Amino acid sequence: MTSARTRPARTRLARRAPLAALAAATAALLLLAGCGSSDSDSDSGKGSSGTGATAAKSGDTAAIPTQDVVSAIATDPTLAAELPAKIRDSGKLTLGTTKQPGTTALPHAGEVDGKPVGLDVDLRNAVAKVLGVEWDIQYGTFPTVIPGVQNGRYDVGQDNFGVTKAREQVVDFATYLNDGQAFLASKDSDLKSVTQITDVCGLHISTGSGSTFQQILDANKDKCAAAGKKPYTVQYVTDQAASLLGIQNGRVDVVFGPTLGIKYEASHIPGTRFLGEVSTTPVGFVTARNSPVAKALSDAVNKLIASGDYAKIFAKWGLPGSGIPQSQVNPPATL
Repeated sequence: MTSARTRPARTRLARRAPLAALAAATAALLLLAGCGSSDSDSDSGKGSSGTGATAAKSGDTAAIPTQDVVSAIATDPTLAAELPAKIRDSGKLTLGTTKQPGTTALPHAGEVDGKPVGLDVDLRNAVAKVLGVEWDIQYGTFPTVIPGVQNGRYDVGQDNFGVTKAREQVVDFATYLNDGQAFLASKDSDLKSVTQITDVCGLHISTGSGSTFQQILDANKDKCAAAGKKPYTVQYVTDQAASLLGIQNGRVDVVFGPTLGIKYEASHIPGTRFLGEVSTTPVGFVTARNSPVAKALSDAVNKLIASGDYAKIFAKWGLPGSGIPQSQVNPPATL
């Protein structure tokens, strides 16, 4: 592992005493991560801000948009009829996902006052309303959700799963957004922007283990040598708070994560900078191969797009224009 002492000056983060604002913001994130938990979903979160845009400008990590953009959505009987009779009779779809306490995984998912909140939470609850069912939430871990869908433990999996060729061999996807792969750094970093993976050669990167981000870094590790640059080194974590602390204490140079999440963090955490995006990937619900549930989910997303409810959810989280024009079942994978 390359140490801070041996990194070239041109790629080294400024090693002044940790920024007070960044340290305080990170501490706030960790404090919120200690919030209580719940086994059921809610249609809206609690917080001090009425809109995602206001929350982003406030710099207050506890400012969570509160407006209800789900409860008024009506069931579409035609789409509900696409679900298997067993699910229609029970009125429930079992969802496998991971618990995300606090706010470090927003805008996708978080938990405040014991209630799940986030873009993904609102989207799945809106889909459930269209299909006339409720979610039976079952919590697992990121590596176990897809196997749980395969073995029938869950009807659906959701955990910001990017569409990949390997995953499409074992599950079906019903897409609901596009997310990218982007970098975050301290504002004191010598690095001002990233447009391609070779821009981070020689740096120490923090990212999630078992993710598409790990896959991308592994697949591109030889590009630094080909460009005549030093290789990057990677620290794999299971908690985004660890990555944020890594920036704050200077142990990592950049965080590699989902574009929507990285943008959200950059707007909420003082002393950080969004560096840029290097690629994009469709993200979707996962179901068993050849399950009729995948088409029902995709059709429900398209119903939300057509009605305008989909755009309202993205606007709530301060991400207008970030959605997809159409949901697909098993789109061509780029990874």
